[in-house]
Amino acid sequence: MTRPATTAIDLNADLGEGFGHWRLTDDENLLRVVTSANVACGFHAGDPAIMRRVCALAAERGVRIGAQVSYRDLAGFGRRSMDVPSDELAAEVAYQIGALEVFARAAGSRVSYVKPHGALYNRVVRDEEQAAAVVDGVLLAGGGLPLLGLPGSRLLVAAARAGLPVVTEAFADRAYTAHGTLVPRGQDGAVISDPDAVVARAVAMAVRGTVAARSGEQVTVGAGSLCVHGDTPGAVELARRVRAALESAGVRVAAFS
Repeated sequence: MTRPATTAIDLNADLGEGFGHWRLTDDENLLRVVTSANVACGFHAGDPAIMRRVCALAAERGVRIGAQVSYRDLAGFGRRSMDVPSDELAAEVAYQIGALEVFARAAGSRVSYVKPHGALYNRVVRDEEQAAAVVDGVLLAGGGLPLLGLPGSRLLVAAARAGLPVVTEAFADRAYTAHGTLVPRGQDGAVISDPDAVVARAVAMAVRGTVAARSGEQVTVGAGSLCVHGDTPGAVELARRVRAALESAGVRVAAFS
């Protein structure tokens, strides 16, 4: 079924993914396109200076600031799954949110939501214990922040049970399994590199609420937010094309929070 033409969707990107002199994401230009910024909080990428700069730019442009929390894995860019004790993971999630909140408030804004990154994001799709630990960390940080994640994930179930708002997310540039989960990055075809395909998938997700799985089935995604990865080559131009195509299809691009 096609959604009404008045549908609205958030457009987010992972930003602040650098460290010291090293820069991975084009934060300044992506913040001219997206409506929500998932800001690295120092555990997989990011440092205090980068966090401060991204928050200032986001606040200046009216972009919502989200804490992109991860495992403590700077060397592996947060893409290595780790068995972290629940109480420790909860404390580390709260720590990351608190660190970003300092810079968001200094910029005249605030942290508006939380999104896990990389291996943690994928782990909490199915792992109830780790999902509960992330939720505990958000509660510890206070504020009742919304959690952004895959539809049907253990994370969103745990968050809703705890009374936290939840927002479902879809990825235009990632391949899906028939079960609605992301194809692991280590597998061939996990990342969609054809810009035309990414744009077409973004519109299908927003307008029809579906995406073609790698095996060919149509998978329901029902997303409130659409992610374009900031570390994708040509990410800025791709994000511009995605936003333009969404708006041309009658979809209003607006922050969810």
